Amino acid sequence: MGVYRFLLTPRWLGILALTLVAAAVMVLLGNWQLDRYHGRTEINERIDAGLRMDPVPLRDVLPAPTGGSGTAGPAPAAERAWTKVTVTGRYDPANVVLVRGRSVDRTVGFEVVTPLVLADGTAVLVDRGWIPPARGGDATVQPDVPALPTGEVTVTGRVHLSESGSVAVTRRDGKLETRRIGVPRLARELPYPVHGAYLLLDEQAPAEDPAFKDVPVGYTNNWQNFGYVVQWWIFAVMTLFGYGWVARREARRLAGVGPRGPVDRAAEPASQGAG
Repeated sequence: MGVYRFLLTPRWLGILALTLVAAAVMVLLGNWQLDRYHGRTEINERIDAGLRMDPVPLRDVLPAPTGGSGTAGPAPAAERAWTKVTVTGRYDPANVVLVRGRSVDRTVGFEVVTPLVLADGTAVLVDRGWIPPARGGDATVQPDVPALPTGEVTVTGRVHLSESGSVAVTRRDGKLETRRIGVPRLARELPYPVHGAYLLLDEQAPAEDPAFKDVPVGYTNNWQNFGYVVQWWIFAVMTLFGYGWVARREARRLAGVGPRGPVDRAAEPASQGAG
């Protein structure tokens, strides 16, 4: 073992320190990706649970907004996202929201979000589904939105958290337009208090127009994060293995155990029998 004393020299101690720091960083990055994997897995499990569960009243999940017109209520806890709820109210035809730039089956179109005004004067935004742009137009041309049902409507849908990002909301041809369903931002354009999350429509009575297509649910790619976990931890092991391999090769070199170099036959004395 005395041949490994070189590992105690400043140079090799420095290499060891760098190796340990690099391996530790890789392990931490793996742990971070593991946390993301668990978090995304929980989201996917909530989505599946929301599909299977029986609907509960909206008030059991979303507290009523307490502010005045143009304000949004508190956002629900992340654990309440994708809970299936039911609520009855009347759609507001004067404040239909078109969310542009949304794709279904590789076609860019619009999601149609409409405020459902409840008996207490508050409203909840309902994403009724996706429709393509008007025939013959590009992806920015407003679609032909089917007429809203009149009278009371009972909606069953899943709670969707407000989308992040601050984007402009404009009004064109009597409809609001935006790129993100940001509940607080949309609430400023509406004449009543709005609940702090919106609903992704599952069922409606009376039934929704068949022109709408279901909005695909955004499952998270949790297995990608798990792949990163394995990747970072393998890198950490490879870093430590690499240090050990280099140190062993250096020890063999110092001990003279390494492979011999090529033999120079021209430098060897000629044999006596040579003619």
